[in-house]
Amino acid sequence: MGNIIIGTEAVANGVVTRHQLRRWYRRVYPNVHAPRTSELTLRDRTVAAWLWSKRAGVITGLAAAALHGSRWIDDDVDIELIYNCTRSPGGIITRNEHIGSEEWQMLDGLPVATPARTAFDLGRFQRRDHAVAQLDALMRVRPYSLEDPLMLVKRYRGHHGVARLKAVLPLVDGGAMSPMETFWRLLVIDCGFPAPATQIPVVDADGRPVRVLDFGWEDFNVAIEYDGEQHQVDRAQYLKDRRVLPALERLGWNVLGVVREDDPVDVIHRLHDAMTARGWRGRIEIPPYAYSRWRTQIASTQPEFE
Repeated sequence: MGNIIIGTEAVANGVVTRHQLRRWYRRVYPNVHAPRTSELTLRDRTVAAWLWSKRAGVITGLAAAALHGSRWIDDDVDIELIYNCTRSPGGIITRNEHIGSEEWQMLDGLPVATPARTAFDLGRFQRRDHAVAQLDALMRVRPYSLEDPLMLVKRYRGHHGVARLKAVLPLVDGGAMSPMETFWRLLVIDCGFPAPATQIPVVDADGRPVRVLDFGWEDFNVAIEYDGEQHQVDRAQYLKDRRVLPALERLGWNVLGVVREDDPVDVIHRLHDAMTARGWRGRIEIPPYAYSRWRTQIASTQPEFE
C-alpha cells in the first residue's frame, strides 16, 4: 500500500520506530499515517481509510468510481466504506450494509464495489444531478447494464435511497463527455423536450464522417454542442469546430453551441425556436432550479474534460 502505514503495526514490525513515526509521519486517520512530505491523493486517502477499517471495509461511492477510472472527482471527497462502525472519523463515511461476494472485486490490491454496486450506492446517496453525472462518467469508463443495479434494488428493497435510485437510473447515459453535458441534457429533459440521443455520428452524402454531436434529436436534425474550456484555449480545436459548422448546415443540421457561462433560459428558448422550426409541437416549462444549479455549475472549480 505504499507509504501509507498503520502506526502500531509498522512499529511492531520494525518498519519505523515510535520516534520516527512521530517525527516523519502525520496522522491521516486514527492509527493510520502518511509521510509528512507527501501530498495525499484520493487514492492515498482511500488506502488510508481501508487500512483504518482494519482491512475489513469494501470501498464504494465516489472513491470506488475513481478507482474504476471515473473523472471529475475531487481529491477531498469523503471515502465511503461498507463497514460496520457507528462512529467513523472525519473524511470517512461507513455504511453498515450487506454486500454480496459478487458485488465487490479486488482492484489494485483493494476491495472495491463492482461498477453495478458502485452505481447502486452513488444513485442512492447523491443529489439527482450529481448522481446522474457520476453514473454517466462511470458508465463511460466501465460500461454496466442498468439491469444490474435494478437487480440490486430488488435484492435490497427498502434500503435507504432506493426510490431515488430508481428515479435516477432512466436518466443515465454513458455518452456524456463531461458533467456540464449531463447538466444541459437533464435541463432540456426537465424543460419538456424529448430525451435526446448522445454522441450522434453525422456523415456526408458519401458516408464520410463529418462530426459526432454531443447530443440532439435526429428526427428534427437539431443538436447541442457543449464547448468546454479546451475549445476556448485550443486554437486548432476552435478552427476545426468553426470549419465543420457549414458542412453540418448543408446536411440540414441546426447545431446550437453552448458554453459554461451561457444563460440557461436563453439557451432553452433558442432550442425551442430551433425545434419548433423543424416541426416539434411540444410545450416547455423552465424549472425553478435552472438558474440556481447553473450558477453552482459555473462556480465549480473542477476542470472540464472532453
